[in-house]
Amino acid sequence: MCDICVMNAVKDRMLSRRSFFNGGAAVAAGAVLGQTVAAPPALAAGHGGVVDMTHIYDGDFPTYFGAPGFSAEQAFNFKEHGFNLFNMTINEHTGTHVDAPLHFSADGQSVDEIPVSNLVCPLCVVHIHEKAANDPDAQVTPDDLKAWISANGEIPDGACVAMHSGWGAKTGSDEFRNADGDGTMHFPGFHVEAAQMLIEETGAVAIAVDTLSLDHGPSADFAAHYAWLPTNRYGIECLANLDKVPASGATLIVGAPAHRGGSGGPARIFAMV
Repeated sequence: MCDICVMNAVKDRMLSRRSFFNGGAAVAAGAVLGQTVAAPPALAAGHGGVVDMTHIYDGDFPTYFGAPGFSAEQAFNFKEHGFNLFNMTINEHTGTHVDAPLHFSADGQSVDEIPVSNLVCPLCVVHIHEKAANDPDAQVTPDDLKAWISANGEIPDGACVAMHSGWGAKTGSDEFRNADGDGTMHFPGFHVEAAQMLIEETGAVAIAVDTLSLDHGPSADFAAHYAWLPTNRYGIECLANLDKVPASGATLIVGAPAHRGGSGGPARIFAMV
């Protein structure tokens, strides 16, 4: 084949950045991930920008149990070896991370089994930051969901419904865990009745919070976790920058890890707006 023919053949197969964001590259994108998936409606609409929804984390990032969830030891360095390489030890539920269904069920999907089509989601942001400013134990309730629907329309199939409580700004302080003298934490989360409403009345596949847990801090029974995750829906905790995306219309891209049998794991997550 002549050089110009090869160049033309390659050119014909290339996808422009615009065609990707307009949904024309959905099949190609699926192929990269080892699966072929249809473009969600939110992708087909097109987007003009990207917002990083991920906290940068290290050994000081707050964790649910308080102990450091990350450490790294440099095994090779550029000066001596010509390259850098670190050995990392990570708690699956550290930083901005995914809760796989397996996290709170005996036989739910592990993180590598979450369908890739569920990792590209219309994003619905439910703002409770005003009531959370006065009540750290505030929860997303069915009334909050109904108010969102009244203002924005029905929750799309395949959506991620995210709680914005304003907690993301607290990650650099003890206020993120907000533990009292007895060790009980106080931060917002989803009420179990809101989780049940989403299960029964919508096609949402994920819920997300900007705090350490899908359940609010004082929860002793993890009711929202136990209601949501065993249905093979997943969760996201410690999501960042929910104040920088619209209440509706954005598309969340969840770069979930794919370690076999995992109950979750740190994820690079961004929103196309």
